[in-house]
Amino acid sequence: MAHVCIHWFRKGLRLHDNPALMAALRDCKELYPLFILDPYLYDQNRAGINRLRFLISSLQDLDCSLRKLNSRLFVVRGKPEEVLPKLFTKWNVTKLTYEYDTEPYSRSRDKNVTMLAEEQRIQVSYKISHTLYDIDRIIEENNGKPPLTYNRLRDIVKALGSPKKPIPAPTVEDMKNIAPFSEKHKPEYGIPSLEELGLDTSSLAEEIFPGGEQEALRRLDAYMQRTGWVCSFEKPNTSPNSLSPSTTVLSPYMTFGCLSARTFWWRLAEVYQGRKHSDPPVSLHGQLLWREFFYTASVGIPNFNKMTGNPACTQVDWDENQEYLAAWREARTGFPFIDAIMTQLRQEGWIHHLARHAVACFLTRGDLWISWEEGQKVFEKLLLDGDWALNAGNWQWLSASTFFHQFFRVYSPVAFGKKTDKNGDYIKKYLPILKKFPPQYIYEPWKAPRSVQQAAGCIVGKDYPKSIIEHEVISKKNIQRMKQAYARRPSGSTESPTKKQGVKRKAPTVVDLIQKKQKRS
Repeated sequence: MAHVCIHWFRKGLRLHDNPALMAALRDCKELYPLFILDPYLYDQNRAGINRLRFLISSLQDLDCSLRKLNSRLFVVRGKPEEVLPKLFTKWNVTKLTYEYDTEPYSRSRDKNVTMLAEEQRIQVSYKISHTLYDIDRIIEENNGKPPLTYNRLRDIVKALGSPKKPIPAPTVEDMKNIAPFSEKHKPEYGIPSLEELGLDTSSLAEEIFPGGEQEALRRLDAYMQRTGWVCSFEKPNTSPNSLSPSTTVLSPYMTFGCLSARTFWWRLAEVYQGRKHSDPPVSLHGQLLWREFFYTASVGIPNFNKMTGNPACTQVDWDENQEYLAAWREARTGFPFIDAIMTQLRQEGWIHHLARHAVACFLTRGDLWISWEEGQKVFEKLLLDGDWALNAGNWQWLSASTFFHQFFRVYSPVAFGKKTDKNGDYIKKYLPILKKFPPQYIYEPWKAPRSVQQAAGCIVGKDYPKSIIEHEVISKKNIQRMKQAYARRPSGSTESPTKKQGVKRKAPTVVDLIQKKQKRS
């Protein structure tokens, strides 16, 4: 039987290493490559303008690649559960394919869509390609529990063997039996502009990281040519405040699926072959395994993006201080290093991994004592690579709530930045109001004599905010508060995660078992 097929793009906005797309092409006479602008995922309160711009760029790139195959991308707006049944009928669809997604919202949505499709006798097929491994398989291999340490995850995946090799992108030959698209569909299913989505682009900065598969592969190629850099890469030794990124900035492309994690893994393996190279957890392979670690934790731990109801998370009596939260979010803390990072985040949608450490520690256990859930929301909106699992996992780690328990190790909002940028060039770039401050005062402008402030054209408290807290005092107080929170943990949860290897998962439902069977097929 020749099918009329929808391939539903969600993440996985690429042609290379897309097994679900290739499944759509088998026995297919008409193909509708579809993207749905889901209001839950792409509401402006959840996704900031930089993130939406990256998405639109990625869709435009995908559409361009599809047109080279005599196809195109169809874009619609609405809830998938409402949109898809209408399209099933309108296009006489007999098959639906998509890439498997582990996020709770996505899993629930996909169960609903699968049931709606099967009611119309539509064949549903999905494949795993957003992660290196089948996350459920990793949990199975750990006796039904998510591994809560990186080393345990490494042991499991080592036993599973290397990730599957990526598959090639479809060619014109693969599409030869599929009817070409009709231009008459163009106005109805086009890619909207940011303005058409109701966004004000007048103050939008230059797009430093354009979205799309072609840009992702270009960046990957460029970095893989730097064999010495790739082989010696160690994440902790990169700079959080360099004027240009000291890491690959491939994370946004992996979040949106413009770049396959398996493609990245095997390209690295080619570079490593026969050469001395760094190893996990600090190497580039190690970074991909960290991604796998947090994905696995997010699937196996209930309520992973919340403190309450999260059995792995320390319950902390965080303060609710909207004034502090707004100052942090809007780069008004009075600590130039912190404010420069938050300015870069808002302007560009990306900040270095260690810069994220600094501002996350400052918001939570280090200084402001505000819940990591609040920081998680800000990062989700502003980061191009605002990945649900990685965002929740890293905020728990950096607040010393889960995974990491050395709460007495606090990032200084002054000293940490000085390690790699004594002159404060990074601060001068993102906070130009401070650019005339001499190096000895640029991290602590409140210490500058009035005459120095006047000469710099910036009076602290007038032109730039006074520091909202006294770090040396409050950080010591917060260490004691954290110590008390740890003391309140139930006896069963006080073990170090090196001993406590997982949280037991709830039993699967019938629909879970059906999906599992489909996924393995």
